[in-house]
Amino acid sequence: MSRTAERGSVSIEVAVLAPAFIALMVLAGVVGRSAVAAEALQAAAHDAARAASISRDSDTARQKAVEAAQAQLDWHGLACANDLKPTFTGRSPGNGSNFDEAFSSAVGTNATVTVTISCRVSFKDITLDILPGMESERLVSAQFTSPLDRYRGRQ
Repeated sequence: MSRTAERGSVSIEVAVLAPAFIALMVLAGVVGRSAVAAEALQAAAHDAARAASISRDSDTARQKAVEAAQAQLDWHGLACANDLKPTFTGRSPGNGSNFDEAFSSAVGTNATVTVTISCRVSFKDITLDILPGMESERLVSAQFTSPLDRYRGRQ
């Protein structure tokens, strides 16, 4: 076979492989951003639950939890496509599973508070039209439970 018969084969190989390579790079970006977001949300949920658990009443706990979660998300550089609206639940023996009732439990009672945070992570800046059906956002959630101090007064 002569050299002239192979002329242009590299161009064809690049034209065939380029879309697959680009799709692989976009997929790596989506997976990487999702992993970073999951780690940031886990840290935010941890800080929010801890801030709530050291508060003396449920209203202050909610406020401090949101502040702590937002500070953690800002530190990680994660901007959610939705508003930060954590879900608060609590548990204490005899009082059921209510956040407010966990704070009204008697001193010496084992009570816990749980904060769940959800974030819509956007991929609009890295998605391409050559990948039909690719989602432009993904919902990532994290939850953390923290105990209330048994011997600290609550309201």
